[in-house]
Amino acid sequence: MRALVLALVLAGLVGLLALASLGVGPVPLGPGGVIAGLFDASGSPAAMIVQEIRLPRTLLAILVGASLGLSGAALQGLLLNPLAEPGVVGVSASAAFGAVIAFYFGLASLHPLALPVGGMAGALAAGAALRALAGAEGSALALILAGVAVNALAAALTALALNLAPSPYAALEIVFWMMGSLADRSLVHVGLAAALMAPGWVLIASAARGLDALALGPEAARSLGVGLALLNWRVVAGTALAVGAAVSFTGGIAFVGLVVPHLLRPLVGHRPGRLLMPSALGGAALLLAADLAVRLIPTAAELKIGVLTALIGAPFFLRLILGARRTLP
Repeated sequence: MRALVLALVLAGLVGLLALASLGVGPVPLGPGGVIAGLFDASGSPAAMIVQEIRLPRTLLAILVGASLGLSGAALQGLLLNPLAEPGVVGVSASAAFGAVIAFYFGLASLHPLALPVGGMAGALAAGAALRALAGAEGSALALILAGVAVNALAAALTALALNLAPSPYAALEIVFWMMGSLADRSLVHVGLAAALMAPGWVLIASAARGLDALALGPEAARSLGVGLALLNWRVVAGTALAVGAAVSFTGGIAFVGLVVPHLLRPLVGHRPGRLLMPSALGGAALLLAADLAVRLIPTAAELKIGVLTALIGAPFFLRLILGARRTLP
C-alpha cells in the first residue's frame, strides 16, 4: 500500500512538472494557454510552440528519466549495492560510443534510426561483454569489475574517435551531443524512443520478484526457485535496451539512476521489486525538474542538462561514499 501511495504521489508530481514544462520558455504560457495549445489544430503560434517544441521535449524527459531511474533501481537490486547505476557497468559509456560511431561516419544524417541503432548496439555489446567477463551467474563484485573494464574501454574508444574526427566541427558536434540535451527533438524521436525503450522496461519489470528474492542472498534466491543467470540476463539486457535508447536520443545524462533509487528506497521498505515503479516515476520527475532548471538559469547559451545532472549528482555520490565509509568497521 505504501508503494502504491508513493507511486500515485510521484505520478501527480510528474503531471505537474510536465504542465510546467509545457508552459516555461521564452514565450511563457499559463495552464489555460498550454491546454488550448495542446488541442488547437489551427496552427496558431501557441499551438506550434506547445505541440512542436515543448511537447516532444517534455515527453522525452519523462521517457528518458523513467528509463534511467528504473535501470538504476534494478542494477542496485541486482548488485546489492546502493552505489550502482547504468554508468557503473559500462552501459551508458558503450551506448555513447555506439552513437558517436554513427556521428563519426555520417550515418546520423542519413537516417533517423542510425543514431538510436548505434547507441543500442553499443549498449547490447556492453551487456554481452559483461556476461562473458562475469559469467552467467556472475557475482556482484565480478559484474562491477567487468563493468569498470567495459566502461574504461568504451571511454577510450570514444576518445579515439574524437581524436581522429575528420574535422574540428565534427569533433565539436560530438562533444556537444555527449553533454546531453532534450532540445530540438520532435515527436518522431519520441515515438522511436518509446518503441525502443519499451522492451527494456518489460525485461526489468519481469525481474521484480527475482530481485526481491535476491535481497535475501544468492542461496536463498536459489532455494526460492530464482534462476540467477536468467535474472542477470533480464536486468542487464533490459538496462542495455532502455539506457541505450535513452543515451542515443539525449546524449549523456548522469546520476539520475543513482540519486532517485537512493532517495526513494527508505519509503518502500527496502524491497528492490517495489522500488522499480517509484524509481521510474521519480526519474521522470527529476529529469523534468532539471530540464526546467536549464531553461530558467540565466546563461548566454542554454546549459546542457547532462552538465546540470552531473553537477548535482557528483556531490551526492561523494556523500554516499563518505557515508558508506563511516559504516565500515
